[in-house]
Amino acid sequence: MEQIIQEMLNEKKWAVVGAHPKPEKYGYKIFKKLLAHDYQATAINPVYDMIDGHKTYGSLRDLEDKPTCVNVVVNPERAKKVVEEVIDLGIEYIWFQPGAFNEEVIDMAEAGGLKVVYHACVLVELDR
Repeated sequence: MEQIIQEMLNEKKWAVVGAHPKPEKYGYKIFKKLLAHDYQATAINPVYDMIDGHKTYGSLRDLEDKPTCVNVVVNPERAKKVVEEVIDLGIEYIWFQPGAFNEEVIDMAEAGGLKVVYHACVLVELDR
């Protein structure tokens, strides 16, 4: 998994599914950390229009320019739909934050041919 983590961190076009406007939420922290590290990060959350002046999209399908990597910060039930979208859109990488996956979600992602990261936090990895 270390190799996939490094591959993903080398990619600069990310989407954060579950991005959130509240600073105490991980969806906010991850989105802002990616931006602070010069990543092109896109916020995905159908509930909000903007996060700190950045347009928020309802789903990955709403993006004109698809990301290379998708960071998932939603519960496992919602994550299943994200996995389906990522596979359908031909996105190669998916990173599940702690709490965003279960065995079924990981199996779906791997069976779909995705390069998967889980049991690792992008906030920690970006600070190494």
